[in-house]
Amino acid sequence: MLALHQAFPQLPIYASEVTTQLLPLNWTHLPPKEIPGFCQALPWRSPIEFREGLSVQLFPAGHLPGAAAFLLTYTSPNRTYRLLYTGDFFISNSRLVEGLSIEALRGTNLDVLIIEGSYGTARHPHRRQQENQLVERIDQALAANRSILLPVPTLGLGQEILMLLRSHHQFTGRNLDIWVDGTVAKGCDAYLELLPHLPPSVQNFARHQPLFWDERVKPRVRRLDEQQRSAIAQNTSIVLTDETADLRVYCHSNPTSWTVLQPERLRYPPPTHDLGSTDIETYLLTEHSDCLGTTQLIHNLRPQHIIFVHGSPTYLADLTGLEELQNRYHLHTPSSGTLIELPIGETFIQPAPPPETNYEGELTELGTVVTITLPEAIAADPRWQDFADTGLVEARWQGEELVLRGLSQRELLNQSSSVKMPANIECCANCRHQRGQRCWNSASPLYSFKVTPEGYCPVFEPTAPPPET
Repeated sequence: MLALHQAFPQLPIYASEVTTQLLPLNWTHLPPKEIPGFCQALPWRSPIEFREGLSVQLFPAGHLPGAAAFLLTYTSPNRTYRLLYTGDFFISNSRLVEGLSIEALRGTNLDVLIIEGSYGTARHPHRRQQENQLVERIDQALAANRSILLPVPTLGLGQEILMLLRSHHQFTGRNLDIWVDGTVAKGCDAYLELLPHLPPSVQNFARHQPLFWDERVKPRVRRLDEQQRSAIAQNTSIVLTDETADLRVYCHSNPTSWTVLQPERLRYPPPTHDLGSTDIETYLLTEHSDCLGTTQLIHNLRPQHIIFVHGSPTYLADLTGLEELQNRYHLHTPSSGTLIELPIGETFIQPAPPPETNYEGELTELGTVVTITLPEAIAADPRWQDFADTGLVEARWQGEELVLRGLSQRELLNQSSSVKMPANIECCANCRHQRGQRCWNSASPLYSFKVTPEGYCPVFEPTAPPPET
């Protein structure tokens, strides 16, 4: 946006009041004086007329403080046309942001809805359940005397996690230091300046104790500077830092005493870090609506045309493949630079269905083994490579349906760290050259690689002599 303004300085750019205040944090590498205030603030829910007959109305989208969905209304001599663009939106309430209000948008008589499809048809647990799972994982690591490192974006997720740890019953009053580093700390400062715009529950919390910087109420939240950087290795603690930071700065002194928790972000995969024997895990704390929230919004607004954006082509194709949407709306998933005709009329014309994405297979029971066979066409889907990464799957029942999920290399390594193998089996778990989940036998083809407990190579040597028989 800064480059756009520099190229076309006369072009008006509008946003919510909160967004105009947070926008400079996108360019923290620049001196504040070099960032012009090019964004004009608009009020919530009040129609603003740009030209004769053309007006815009902003609604809180629930993704971040200030995130906006906007309704464009154009009144011609013949009829009124309405288009809503959701941007990134989230219907559920989070710790620092209230979700997008469907009630506020109901009855707008939309012609066109442009909506994000980041998660496709995925279904997620309730937001509170996701929070509890993250808290439980952090609690387990701390109980094992491991510090937690959380790389997060400047805005949003980091502040949400801090508020979660400050207010969750498992951490309230806990004698623990939480350190905040990099631009995440600047994001916290910006949120404090926006306190009147945050939900009433957050404002009420702030009347009794600080949202972030607090050395009095436990758990303590502090900025991390150079003086404390060496001290964090001495005590178990939690550190939040930039998602682009070099994590080795924090873990280098004792890699085995850290657990790195990275967010699952479908549109922007987290950067990979070579941290040796440091545990790296992922967690889910959604900031976008899943399939249920997406279809709920659509059915309440009932537009004639729906344009899906902000998602991988396969995920967007999954959404357009939903029968409940195909039968009611014109669905579009355009590629960049494609002109879309959006005829507005009273009669709904059934759109052509997308290519079939269901695969018919066979199931065979052979003694103690069940085999499921699928056609090779399924491997043409770009998601297959990740699904089949290790060749292992996990199956679970979901109601009357059986759900299959591919297991990744990282999951196998994390699972294997706690697996106990019988002492009489020749495997990596019982080999004297296996230390820190890695093979240190220079004669082995697995030398220096991470290994699973059940792994095996020809130069196996037991950790202890086999028992006499």
